Amino acid sequence: MKAEYGEMRNNYGEIRLLPESIDDLWHLQHIIAPGDLVFATTFRSVDTTSDKIRPEKVEKRPVRLGIRVDRIEFSAHGIRLRLTGIIEHGMDTGAFHTINVETGYEISVIKQWRSLDRERIERAVKASVYGVIHVLTIEEGEAELFRLRQYGPESVITITSGRGKGAETESRRDFFDQVLVKVAEITGPLIVAGPGFIKDDFIRYAKSKNNPAADRAVVVETRRIGRGAVQDVIGNGTLEKMIDDLQLSREVKLMDELLMRISQDGAVSYGRAEVAEAIGYGAAEQILIADTLLRDPEVTALIEKAEAMRASVVVLSSAFEPGERLIALGGIAALLRYKMV
Repeated sequence: MKAEYGEMRNNYGEIRLLPESIDDLWHLQHIIAPGDLVFATTFRSVDTTSDKIRPEKVEKRPVRLGIRVDRIEFSAHGIRLRLTGIIEHGMDTGAFHTINVETGYEISVIKQWRSLDRERIERAVKASVYGVIHVLTIEEGEAELFRLRQYGPESVITITSGRGKGAETESRRDFFDQVLVKVAEITGPLIVAGPGFIKDDFIRYAKSKNNPAADRAVVVETRRIGRGAVQDVIGNGTLEKMIDDLQLSREVKLMDELLMRISQDGAVSYGRAEVAEAIGYGAAEQILIADTLLRDPEVTALIEKAEAMRASVVVLSSAFEPGERLIALGGIAALLRYKMV
């Protein structure tokens, strides 16, 4: 994400944003809210009829419009964000229009900016400096490649050799070669994870083939493969060593701390009523909230009150396991400064 700040007064003003990846579009889905004013160069139908005898001809031309957002729709598969609302600035004022935001498409957002919105922008800008991290989980006869999006792990491909453990040497080489074809396409950091020695054997084989990804790979021991192995990798701090402020690692650790405190009847609150009470008493030190609640007026008011009481707010992705766990607890929780009676 690229961001350029305009003039701000009491946290109200314009920020120009240029999404560079699907992660950035996902961030924008949570940054932009109904009621925000968004400017963009978009296409609008223009009547060019000059001869009324002929059928009307309508063509679309690029125009600069400002719409008051009413609805936001994110499509990870279509890789775009749809912003629909009423035109307030530009041609056809008062009509509805949809802006299709894609990567490389600049927009300007004018709104009252919350601190968590600006923190999310800063995180997206920082993340764009690094290449996308991939995690290859592997055991005998099966490998799965994941791309770590900022909203969670995305499975890229699963490769099986057709044989399980005890496969013949030739079959194992064929399996490694299939995996290397995919690994060769990776330009960013790579983590190779799994139980046993096969991950080490794979790296040695990759180096013997002069695969450049092998020199950048970090090998990690995990108890399992697949999505569970990705969870292990994130939880054991490997990602923090690669990128200090990676959000997924932070989410895992916070949820582990939250669940530990719950199990020990410690300084923790969860659910709207309990968290609201903790904020009211000034006991909340850190608020954890699922991104699905960001547009809930009641929750928004709680966040503003928490920040006024000097509590930090962390937004967890509902597309990743820690966020799913938080939703099961009501979508909002608080790590407290002290235990409330």
